[in-house]
Amino acid sequence: MSAVASLPKRYCPACANVVRLRNFGPGPNGRPHASCPRCRSLERHRFLAVLVSSLKPAIGSVDTLLDVAPSPQTSEILAGLRPARHVKLDLGLDGRRVDVLASLTDLPLADGSIDLLFCYHVLEHVPDDRSAMQEIARVLTPEGLALVQVPIRFGTVTDEDVDTTPEERTVRFGQRDHVRWYGDDFEDRLADAGLTFQRVTPREVLGADMCTWLRLSEDEPVWIVRRGSAPPARLLGETGLPAMLEALLGELTAERAARVAARSRVAVLERRTARARLGRVVRRVKHIGLSARE
Repeated sequence: MSAVASLPKRYCPACANVVRLRNFGPGPNGRPHASCPRCRSLERHRFLAVLVSSLKPAIGSVDTLLDVAPSPQTSEILAGLRPARHVKLDLGLDGRRVDVLASLTDLPLADGSIDLLFCYHVLEHVPDDRSAMQEIARVLTPEGLALVQVPIRFGTVTDEDVDTTPEERTVRFGQRDHVRWYGDDFEDRLADAGLTFQRVTPREVLGADMCTWLRLSEDEPVWIVRRGSAPPARLLGETGLPAMLEALLGELTAERAARVAARSRVAVLERRTARARLGRVVRRVKHIGLSARE
């Protein structure tokens, strides 16, 4: 087990707070220690906060940001980019507050009008996901980016059925409103829609120890997507950041271990001192008793 795992606290990059691990709440399906007690962010929200911070130099100034199916956590993180326009869009089936009611398969937006598009855990809900991907390609500016995440099982092909019952969807896809669980062909679908991409995971960007410290799912991928057919430049390359962060966390855990050991030594000395004092008191009482009998 990593030494970091023994630390009693974790850091949430979504709200910039250090909180006790025991206070993290369960996530969907009872996943332990998934939800930050301060901001209710989940693992994917916390990694989004890291990505947004890391990509700021590449993103630059944002004129129009499209936030598809927004949540309070994601909207707060994306607002940190200070876009001139932060457009929140959803189909309107669950009552969330948005600026535009529309489908991702038919966006009421001009070609090349979006600098940054956020689309987390949306495509698995969309019956015609290929049209949705084509719309993403259409509305992105030539230098625009989309951050996309879907539930995926590598080593398989996509399992989908848009006509099955909600009960069957729950069994096959994990939720009654999902119509597929993606497999290896997800990236082929992106390419067929005219999109290029870089796939990144928390472990690749930050290293395993930092994933533990930030409460991230190490291998949960995010796709950084651009329009076009040419291979994209790697926006997040090999930076040496994981090694640096793991070294810093190593120092943190070593210092904590030293403090724990020092407190343990102090406690031992305090117990010895207390026993010695008690011994002196007992001897004095015995001496007083003997003197009285004499």
